Order: sequence, then C-alpha cells, then structure tokens
Amino acid sequence: MRTADVNGVSLAYEETGEGTPVVFVHGDLSDLRTWEAQLPAVGASYRAIAYSRRYARPNPDIPPGVANPMGPHVDDLLAFLERTGAAPAHLVGNSWGAFICLLAAIRRPEAVRSLVLEEPPVVPLYLSDRPRAAELRLLLRRPGALRALLGFQLGTVLPAGRAFRAGEDERAMRIFLRGVLDEHAYAHLVPERLPQMRENLSALKAGLFDAGTPPLDPGEVRALHVPTLLVTGIHSAPLFHRLVDRLEELLPDSERIEILHASHLMHEENAPALNGAVLDFIGGH
Repeated sequence: MRTADVNGVSLAYEETGEGTPVVFVHGDLSDLRTWEAQLPAVGASYRAIAYSRRYARPNPDIPPGVANPMGPHVDDLLAFLERTGAAPAHLVGNSWGAFICLLAAIRRPEAVRSLVLEEPPVVPLYLSDRPRAAELRLLLRRPGALRALLGFQLGTVLPAGRAFRAGEDERAMRIFLRGVLDEHAYAHLVPERLPQMRENLSALKAGLFDAGTPPLDPGEVRALHVPTLLVTGIHSAPLFHRLVDRLEELLPDSERIEILHASHLMHEENAPALNGAVLDFIGGH
C-alpha cells in the first residue's frame, strides 16, 4: 500500500503494471478494495492504479459534523494524477466516482485520455438543487425520467435520509443499497462486502445526504471532447439508465454498453465483462 499527499490529506493507493496509466475511482460505500478484480487484469498491459478517496478506508474517517461535498474530491483526483505522475490518464469511475471523473475531465481535459463511466448519478443534468424552468420543461417531455427520479427520491433517498436522522445508520444503508442494486445483487453481496460498506458509511451520510449534488451544466458536458464509454448494468435501477441516456445525448464523443448479469456494482458483479469492455475501449484511445 502506498500513499500520496494531496490537498492536506493522505490518500492510500495500490498500483500494478507499467505503461499508460489507468486510474480507478470508487463510489460511495466503497474504497480501493472494490477494484481488486480490475487491477491485475488491467495491470497486465497498463499502469493500473486504484486509490481510496478522502474519508474512505484505510484513510481516516470523516470527522463528525463535517460536510462532504464533491468539489474537494475532484480537486483530489486532479492533484493525485499530478503527484503520481499519472496525467494524462484513462479514468474509470463507478457511481459517485464516475461523477468525480466527469467533473475532473470537464475542468482539465488535458489530464484525461479517456473516461469509462459506470452509472454516474448526474441528476443535475435533469434537475438541479434549485430547479430551473428549462429543467422542468425537459422532465415534462420525458415522463420516464420523471418517474425514475421521483421513484428514487421517494423510495430511496427520503427513507434513507429519515433513517440517518433517526440514528438508524444500518437501516439507512440497507435502504440505500436496495435502491441502487437489484434484489439479486443485494442478496448475493459477498460476505466481506457489507463490513466494507459499514466502514465507509459516514462519508456517504455526510456527502449525498448532507452536502447534496454538485451543479452540472449541460453545456459543459456538450463541450467535453474526451472519448467516453458509458456503462450500465442491465439490472440497475431505472434512474441510472435514464441518467446515462441524458449523458449519451449530450456527450459528443461517447459509446455505450450494457453489462449483463449486473447492476450498479457491475465491476464486482460481472468483472470479466467489465474488464473486457475497459480494455477494448482504452486500447482504441
């Protein structure tokens, strides 16, 4: 295990292989361990690096009462690329980590060779924290997206938030997981995975449920000319499919694939398919 000091924090990371850097960025309730099936597969041909974001294990936990907005995570990723000599890199991100990769590429496209984005929760492309008239008109024209957003908010975000506020963190985590994974994936999480998720729970609570989502302007996405592979799991929640629909519509240089036998944690649930897709894509860029 190595560490890189960036922006006043120390980030643990693992790497293997040599050549063009490929950097993996995990989502919430995760840390660098989530990529254990990717590092050897990608490291056979590339310099594969997985790091734990600030507040993710084995890094120190988030202090009580501290918010966890996405901005510092974007800063950390860009600084990490420079500190480790990995820029420009292929970036592979899952969920919140994919959103971080997207924002990093928008801010500094010269630091990014390509993007592989596993279901980034880019809700602001439909609805920002302070909804604008154009967003509401867009949703009215897309009832499927509206239903998915409302369903996830009412069925997952609000109940999980109530459980967190009641001090029922374990219940909140399970509500959240059932909302982002299909029932089969939830029921078949490997035994060591739930303890890992518990170890990383406070960062989720301080991020999604306290700090909210960052702003994202559709025009910024349209202007991004970084080759991008959009990835969905066939069994993922409808919301993630509708969000990726929007990204596919906006990004000028994107491809899209669906991973069979998988939902939101597709790199864990069907690692061979995801690894093959990543290697095929970055091999062409």
